[in-house]
Amino acid sequence: MPDVITLRVQTDSDSFQEVVVKIERPTYNKPFLGGFRNLRTGVEFHNAGSQTRCKKRPNKGTQSFCRETQTVWEKNKPQQTRNTTSTQMTKIGLYVSNMTDKLISPGKYFTAEEYHKRRLEAVIVLQKYFRRWHAINVVQNLREQKKLRLAWEAQEESRKKKEKEERLRREYEQKLNPRTKEDFELLYHDLELWMQEETERINRTLTGAERKAALCALLEQEAQLIACFERHKLNASEENQHKAILHLLDKCAQPKRWKAYDGKITEMDTQDTLRARELLEIYRSICMKDIPKDERTDVLLTVRCTVKEHECKLTQEIVELIDREVDLMSREVKECNLEGLRKRICTLFLQYIKIPKVNPQIAGLLKVPQDPLKLYKNVYFCHSCENYLPSTEFLIPANSHTIGRCRSCYELDNEARRRESYLKYRLILENLRKSEADYQDDSKIVFLVQLPDLQYMIENIWNCQSALSAWGELYDLVMVRWDKQREWSPWNTILLTKEEADAHLKLCNLQEAYEAAFIFRIKQKHIRAKNYFAQIPAMSSFLQSSDNQANA
Repeated sequence: MPDVITLRVQTDSDSFQEVVVKIERPTYNKPFLGGFRNLRTGVEFHNAGSQTRCKKRPNKGTQSFCRETQTVWEKNKPQQTRNTTSTQMTKIGLYVSNMTDKLISPGKYFTAEEYHKRRLEAVIVLQKYFRRWHAINVVQNLREQKKLRLAWEAQEESRKKKEKEERLRREYEQKLNPRTKEDFELLYHDLELWMQEETERINRTLTGAERKAALCALLEQEAQLIACFERHKLNASEENQHKAILHLLDKCAQPKRWKAYDGKITEMDTQDTLRARELLEIYRSICMKDIPKDERTDVLLTVRCTVKEHECKLTQEIVELIDREVDLMSREVKECNLEGLRKRICTLFLQYIKIPKVNPQIAGLLKVPQDPLKLYKNVYFCHSCENYLPSTEFLIPANSHTIGRCRSCYELDNEARRRESYLKYRLILENLRKSEADYQDDSKIVFLVQLPDLQYMIENIWNCQSALSAWGELYDLVMVRWDKQREWSPWNTILLTKEEADAHLKLCNLQEAYEAAFIFRIKQKHIRAKNYFAQIPAMSSFLQSSDNQANA
């Protein structure tokens, strides 16, 4: 069929009109609406349908169903058994045995109410047994948890006891064989405690001339003990100085290290590191004692050949001393008479090693810079010992407006007067800086706080005890962040025991975990810390930034 057809339509009895009709091609197949067939002619007739599309019903927003899906279709169909059976009864002329018959009698009838009552009773019985089983399991779990808790508490108590015993034993060893400044701090602190106890006992028990004599005897004992401490300090300083020298030379002799992309460490020896290692071995050999004369002579000759590579006044003096020692050994001079000469050789050879031209690796490790102009930078004058020292040798507290005294003068004043031990505060500060470094969020304030500042915070603001349990053993206390999302600062900290600190850092919401009164007390301590540290100009910028964060 063409797209356009022309129809001739009769408009009147005698008139006709041609109409142009445009054929629209359907985009879908028309549904079959039924029809009929003429039985005589066999022609099929289909029911006609409109050519327009069916109008869609508007969507009402609810799902609807037709009548057919909402009604139930019932169907009755007879079923015939596969085997045809019959039932035969006794009658006249026919006997059917009843030996295998069964007598069925109806049971007791019960109503629906009785039926549901029986079911309810059975459900109650089941619930009883289930609840009993559940209660047994709950009690067993609680018993197991209690057992584990008691075992953990016993283990923690044993661990704390062992740590305390180990700490006391370590302190006793440090006091018996002092080696470091902290060890002598403990000695002087114990001496001050003993002096206070003895002075109190003398004042309580004696009077008059006896009291004065006892105090004089006590003063003499104190002087003897101080002299003994100083002798130990001299010996310890010599050993520590020798260890520091060996550590410095060993650090120069270390090979170059770097980490590859696969995580492996690569080491490389350069010409400078090999030279530093050679000088280290020579220095160790020349410092050895109680060696045979022939070995000592070989060591001296090695040193002589080494220093002759650079001609200067120092090397000439070393060569002269070596020749003198060789000459004295050839004359069978006693070893004890050669100790001073050997010490001079070791000292001069160490000075030779510290020359950057001889040992290039040591140039970056020397405290005194090679450029004299650098000495004028960051150098301050100590009014107590009247020495010019670098800025790192001065301990500047938060409330200080001047440079003040150097570290050695502070330590000397502490040994002479107060005799306090800062070991506990030093441990707390070291643990705090280590924990802040683990956060890796560029914390700065913790490295500005000095030991006197931390001591003031612990003693005056936190009263030397835990904010939660009031535990007063400083060895068990640590400082952590109050709000772990913000940088540590004196106004964002709390003093707790180690166990309490671990639990505190696991909290997500402080307002829900702590009571309002406890939070108010902590905020008051933070305000006191702000008022104290506001005196430092470097802290003012951090104070302003923290206030801006709090307001935000």
